[in-house]
Amino acid sequence: MSAWRQAGLNYINYSQIAARLVRQALKAELRSDALKRDEINVKFTQWKDGKPITEKQ
Repeated sequence: MSAWRQAGLNYINYSQIAARLVRQALKAELRSDALKRDEINVKFTQWKDGKPITEKQ
């Protein structure tokens, strides 16, 4: 069994942690560009009957 599985992680969590550590280990001039890739933006849209459901505020 993989060490990351034994630690209770799934592969996505394991790969995110590894990527973050690699970015932190880079030299300063490369680190700033790499840290920009660490940001994640996700938007969820619910669908019903083939059409997106919009939330009214």
